[in-house]
Amino acid sequence: MRLTADRVAAEAAWVRDRSDVVVPLLNETRRRLGEEFETEVGTVSSDQYRDEVRAVFADGDVAVNVAGYVAILRELDVEGDYPGFVVDEVLGRELAATIAGGSPLSLLAQATFHYADVATHTDGGAGADDLDAALAAGFQTRLPGWDWQAGESPFAVDSSRPE
Repeated sequence: MRLTADRVAAEAAWVRDRSDVVVPLLNETRRRLGEEFETEVGTVSSDQYRDEVRAVFADGDVAVNVAGYVAILRELDVEGDYPGFVVDEVLGRELAATIAGGSPLSLLAQATFHYADVATHTDGGAGADDLDAALAAGFQTRLPGWDWQAGESPFAVDSSRPE
């Protein structure tokens, strides 16, 4: 596989155009997580998703890595599926983390990937459902809607405070 600027742009378009599959999965994942944690979680619109896809792919260093994971997962299939389940899980987890951004969101996206993956069943090769679950987990993590992300962290240290 060769990644070029054109290939990255093509993968970005594919991810953006996948909103009809990813957004419902993303919102269902949020609904289930909200129930688990007894909190209200905002839903995400297709427009919000597509805008966030543009933001992710606007950062070239992130874009090339996201495109690589997406391309591999789109093509990945394993004869008999089960013997190769580790590789699609690892790739899905890393894709979700890369989309979400740095710590702590990347770790949260990895955990959410597994939560979304168990409820995701996409026709296609071994990597197809992991790809959809990763997109849902990564984008749901970075998009607003969670109360704990709505304001300033209470753990921020005021840099103007004397020691």
